[in-house]
Amino acid sequence: MECTNNKHPFVFLFSLVFLTPLVCSQLYYNFYDSTCPNLTRIVRYNVLSAMNNDTRIAASLLRLHFHDCFVNVNRLGCDGSVLLDTTSTFTGEKNALPNKNSVRGFEVIDTIKSALEKACPATVSCADILTLAAREAVFLSKGPFWVVPLGRRDGTTASESEANNLPSPFDPLENITAKFVAKGLELKDVAVLLGAHTFGFAQCFTFKARLFNFGGSGKSDPTLDGSLLQNLQNLCPNQASSDTNLAPLDPVTTNTFDNIYYRNLLNNSGLLLSDQALMGDNTTASLVNMYSKWPLLFFRDFAVSMEKMGRISVLTGQQGQVRTNCRFVN
Repeated sequence: MECTNNKHPFVFLFSLVFLTPLVCSQLYYNFYDSTCPNLTRIVRYNVLSAMNNDTRIAASLLRLHFHDCFVNVNRLGCDGSVLLDTTSTFTGEKNALPNKNSVRGFEVIDTIKSALEKACPATVSCADILTLAAREAVFLSKGPFWVVPLGRRDGTTASESEANNLPSPFDPLENITAKFVAKGLELKDVAVLLGAHTFGFAQCFTFKARLFNFGGSGKSDPTLDGSLLQNLQNLCPNQASSDTNLAPLDPVTTNTFDNIYYRNLLNNSGLLLSDQALMGDNTTASLVNMYSKWPLLFFRDFAVSMEKMGRISVLTGQQGQVRTNCRFVN
């Protein structure tokens, strides 16, 4: 069942809260209302506390949710597999190339889980915690609020090899789109969910080729805004030691979730080549132009796409388990 909401953006929040049905496929908007009534408050408090200590953590939590949902282990998606540690008998996904020394926020999920185990033991899955934490991270960064359908169960498997096939900043748009389509999403969702790059940071190695050796030319990317190019070359000098330096994905409003990302693309100021590639396709370029003008429309569509992503191949009912520690299978 497709639980989307196509109301006008100006009444979006009202319609999403009051008019959306309580059931969405095997997930329910009121799933924990009686078993863990303080769930949202506990998640919000701990995400806000984490944001007060680390301005980067909101974008990191959103990315962590994305990396969880897009690894399809045994046809499973948003199942908390990205949270599992590697042990002597179990191989997790944290050492996969897109994740190693990159994804973060695990300690925040641990803290939320610990608080929930005290409030409502063995009740809330780690997959649901991560999904809610991502929503709160966006909302507390001045982004949209949407009601999250809940009832996911935690997976008991992980796949480092599958995690190595996540959509990459080095992928052309058609490859990224193919990976989205394989998960039941579409081209519009690509343009919408890449809008998450309106906050957060990227390591220099993910875009350095655009600065010094674009396409093997020995020159910079001619489409990159000149002022931005100069700033990035200073931040990321052409040497290996700068690979892990951080650059803001949106230098204008780095820690705010808004639509400036799309305005940056119109000005040839997208940081990642995969971001700027949205301007090379007529469909996505049209969406970029629209979202640059209408922030509430972007907010509405982002909420819809996030809910779609959050339903990728979930475990429900008696499937999987509810982990008591998000890092280990029970």
